[in-house]
Amino acid sequence: MSHDNYLNPFDDEQLQFSVLVNARKEYSLWPVFAAQPAGWDCAFGPASRKECLDYITLHWTSINPFINPFINPFNNAA
Repeated sequence: MSHDNYLNPFDDEQLQFSVLVNARKEYSLWPVFAAQPAGWDCAFGPASRKECLDYITLHWTSINPFINPFINPFNNAA
């Protein structure tokens, strides 16, 4: 079996996607044919892969989860 023509569904420009977000404000590009995982909510879509990636670029300004003081486990402020 050859894998030369295999295309990861997350890279397939022909599919529709959604943008999911979790409680830590982390974003995920998710193909609409796949079941939405527990703990993730749909923030955008369904739309093209490019539109979803543009949405993520605009809204996920830092991939560092410790930037947000509300979710920083090392933040001593109460």
